[in-house]
Amino acid sequence: MVAYLIGTYPQRIIFTSGATESCNLALRGVARTASTARRRIVTVATEHPAVLETVRDLGRSGFETAILPVASDGLLDLDQIQDALGDTTLILSVMAVNNEIGVIQPLSDIARICHERGVLFHTDATQAPGRIEVDVDAWGVDMLTISSHKLYGPKGVGALYLADDKMLSPVVAGGGQERGLRSGTVPTPLVCGFGEAANIATDEWNTDAERMQLLSTRLREGLNLLSSDIRYFGSLEHRVSGNLSFGFPSLSGDKVVTIVASEIAISTGSACASHSTDVSHVLTALGCSHAEASTGVRVSLGRFTSDADIDTALDAFERVVS
Repeated sequence: MVAYLIGTYPQRIIFTSGATESCNLALRGVARTASTARRRIVTVATEHPAVLETVRDLGRSGFETAILPVASDGLLDLDQIQDALGDTTLILSVMAVNNEIGVIQPLSDIARICHERGVLFHTDATQAPGRIEVDVDAWGVDMLTISSHKLYGPKGVGALYLADDKMLSPVVAGGGQERGLRSGTVPTPLVCGFGEAANIATDEWNTDAERMQLLSTRLREGLNLLSSDIRYFGSLEHRVSGNLSFGFPSLSGDKVVTIVASEIAISTGSACASHSTDVSHVLTALGCSHAEASTGVRVSLGRFTSDADIDTALDAFERVVS
């Protein structure tokens, strides 16, 4: 069912411990197969640290790296991608759906540019399944990363899609599990849970996405009534349903989270970086100043969010404005 979720065959799936390992395996595994002619690795400033830090580490290992900027709405400029990819480029990694601002990148267009130049294309699609339709063939990706717990499945298991096993070499030596590309005993109970979560997401994603879009619209309209100065981060058109990133001017995101904490759970950025006191690197990549980025909060809706929850959230944000 994990393979079916993304429109491929079981033989193209490698199970890992999660999205971070999958991203590392994709990038480091490809780097281990690199020829002397292709030593350039390209990614985007708004990527998850699982990709950004891996690319930076490969840069310290002798690879040439490039981190592309995004426009103020979080979208990539396709002309800029064409300029960034050349004969020495090995791989480009672009997140399908941003984990903080929900922006959806034009993956099929990006894949076409990559393949015209002989460049491999990896996407971290952790935030995509269950929210938008995922089809590796339609997108044209060579590698794709997903994680179980983002689908309401168990934590500790993820997957890497590979169009061709020859694209990468293993980065962990051992017993040769997962076609020799990821050694280590496969956690069968977690994989089964992942499969069931993928099955539910496959059946219900369209209904869930439509319902979350209605709830997101209602939340945004309610926020607009509360404050005319509210600032939204990221494209409101090219974004996944169920994600809203915004800020109240002159009020820190930390303060907003504190005010509403007794009623709703929101965050100031990525849940994966909850220990960090820095402002979001995603918001600064959009061109926000440190002060503007510090106002950002992220509200995520899910399969179990109700109209009553939106009412509760708007009441909580009314106290923020007051």
